[in-house]
Order: sequence, then structure tokens, then C-alpha cells
Amino acid sequence: MSAPRRLRRARPAAAAALMVVALLAAMPDSWAQDLLIRGARVHTLSAQGTLPDADVLIRGGRIAALGPALNVPPGTAVIEARGRPVTPGLFGGLTAIGLEEVTLERSTVDSALSVGASALKDAQWRPEFDVALAYNPDSVLIPVARIEGLTWTVLAPASTEGGSFVAGQGGAVVLDGREDAILAGSRTLFVNVGSDASVYSGGSRAAQFMLLEQAMREATTRVPASHQALLQPAGREALARYLDGGRVVFRVNRAADIRRIVAFARRAGMKPVIAGAAEGWRVAGELAQAGVPVVLDPLQNLPGSFDTIGARLDNAALLHRAGVRIAFTQSDAGSHNARTIRHVAGNAVAHGLPWDAALAALTTNPAEIFGIAAERGRIAIGQVADIVLWSGDPLEVTTVAEEVIIAGRASEMRSRQTELRERYLPRLRNRAAR
Repeated sequence: MSAPRRLRRARPAAAAALMVVALLAAMPDSWAQDLLIRGARVHTLSAQGTLPDADVLIRGGRIAALGPALNVPPGTAVIEARGRPVTPGLFGGLTAIGLEEVTLERSTVDSALSVGASALKDAQWRPEFDVALAYNPDSVLIPVARIEGLTWTVLAPASTEGGSFVAGQGGAVVLDGREDAILAGSRTLFVNVGSDASVYSGGSRAAQFMLLEQAMREATTRVPASHQALLQPAGREALARYLDGGRVVFRVNRAADIRRIVAFARRAGMKPVIAGAAEGWRVAGELAQAGVPVVLDPLQNLPGSFDTIGARLDNAALLHRAGVRIAFTQSDAGSHNARTIRHVAGNAVAHGLPWDAALAALTTNPAEIFGIAAERGRIAIGQVADIVLWSGDPLEVTTVAEEVIIAGRASEMRSRQTELRERYLPRLRNRAAR
């Protein structure tokens, strides 16, 4: 097996330490060794801000110390950063990583539920549907995302033909290949609103609000069994949990729909998160006042539908300026290209978003939004050690992740793509040299 990418790029003085880290990546959890990242530019995403020349000590999978010239405990593996940037592990956006392998091969896609009817009179909602039950920690997509600095993502169910615009439940997962990948406190319900969801609501977005009101009543009052009911008993129980301060992601773009969703969520007792929000800048002040966060794609700047006529490239900057907590996702890249999310963040910076705010939209902000900030999203003493060492500015296209550490363990920087490259690139070079 050829050397992992980080060893090939390591400076000679650091190669020995990095070789130790490579060995640690293959060890069982019980054998994991402590690590020290020395001399890094540490973007803590905490009150400490950016530390220009600091060490990060990792013990027991957590950050044990942070500061300049730390003592190296005996037996600690050392990674020489030499001034390169270190950040928390990045958020991959709302994806189906681990829920799909080949998008066009239906047998490998587990992100959506079809109940066999989409007409309004036959509407059947299953909010108890939870895509996390189908998560595959051995998916080939996980290493592809991980070696690019993504350490966690949120599994987001999709609406499909024969389903409903209440897509189901998902949650945050850590991308280190563990079986128990779902992160506590991140469970989320996903609801689609607007013109794209009209096919599931009799052809009118007005019916979406009508049906949401009906489902809320079914979940909070005892209703007789009837073919007219939207929810099964398990569905009523599931929805009721979200009517008591539960997190609900509403995929919605039009400004008028965003206003109505925020008002509905307030009445229903939900904690709303707006995803998409192509016209979010038009209601930025209202979202900030209501404390409603937004997960958006900063590259959405052209009207793909009448719901997104107001899309613009400085949407992220305007929302941030108004005081809205923002996080980034991608609407078109799909799970296979989730790693490009940091380039999306760079584009937001190019259109007015401060650099620090863009990095926060990939780290601490989504951790806050999805309920895992007590453990992840910052570099601070006591936090889980999800850390990435970069070759340069992490928002630049030419930068690469040189070390990806999840829960204190160095990841092997290999994926199906790197293995294919190493298999075929020498053959192509030999053929070209003939």
C-alpha cells in the first residue's frame, strides 16, 4: 500500500511524526495515542479568536490544552504545523452521505419514502420515517468527504414521488466510519414548502399550510381512526415531540412563504430552521428578530423557479449583516461532491461575507443550529477533538486538508478516488512516455 497523501506532502522534519500518526489511524480505539499539533495558526471559533502560533494538545479524544509552547507529555505524537492553519472539522451541509451510493441506482438510495399515493385525498404522512436507520458507515462516500476536511454532516430526507412534503427525520452524523454515528441532540424533522412541494399538496401551497394545521391538531388531540387522517399513531407521537420545542428544517425559498412558516412554527411550538432561503435577504430583519437560523447555498443567484426570483449572490452577507445565524449547504452538488462546500464559502466571502463569518458558517454555526455545540464546532478545552490541518487558506480552491482528526484519531487520507488515482495514474504516465 502506498503512503497516505499527508506523508507524501509532509516536510522532511515532520515526516517521522506523521508516520506515527498514520500508524495511529489504523489502531483500535483502545490503542489511540495522544497528539500534539505544534506551531499552528489556530482558528478556534471561540472567544479566543485566532491564535497565530499555538499548540493543540489532544488527550483521550478531546482538547486538553491550547496555547503557545505547550509541554509535550511522554509518548505523545507530534505534528509540526509550521504556521499552517488549523480549524475545527467542517460541516458537510444537508446531505445523503451514507444514504446513497449511486444516485441513479434506486436500490442504493435510502433517503426518501414513497407511500404509494400523492393525491390530496389519499395523503398519508409518515413523520416517524427516520433516514438515520439506513445510514451505512461503510459508504464509499464517507472517505471521499472526510479527506477533504469534512468531519460531520446532517442526514436530510428527501420528498419523492408518492411521498409527502413532510419528508421525515434526520440528524447529524460524524464521518469517521463508526456504527453509532448519530450525534445526540441533533434529531430534526424536515418539511418542504413552496412550489416544489405543491405536487404533494393538491397543487397549491395554500394546502400545505392547511395540511400542516390539520397534522398539528391530529398530533395534539385524540382523533378517531379514519381514512381521512394524515397520521398513523406512531406519526402523531413523532410529530408531537416536535411541537414541544423540537427542531424542524423548513426547505423554503420565497420571502412570503418564509414569513408564514415562521409564524406557523411559533404557533406550533416548533424551533424552525430555514433551508434554501433564496429570498431570505428580503426578510433578514424579521428572521434575526425571531432568532431563526438559515442554512443556505451562497451560489444560488439565478431564478430556477418563481420562488427564487429574488436570489442574489450577497444573500449570505445580507443575512449575516442583519444578525441571522447562517450555515452553508449546497443545492446542486449532491452528496458525492459535498467536499466543495468550502469553495462555496469562499464565494460568499468574495460577495461581501467576512472571512471569519464564512468559516463559522462551516463550523460553529451549524453546530449551534443542530444542537451539538457542547461537543463540536470549536477548538476549545474540553471539546471533542475534530480538527483539520490545512496546507493554506481552507476557503481557497488550491488548499488541501493535510491532517483530518476526528475524536482525537488521525484519519487515513485515502478514499476510493485516491486508490483509483494511484492504480491508474502510473499506467497513464507510462503510456504517455512511450
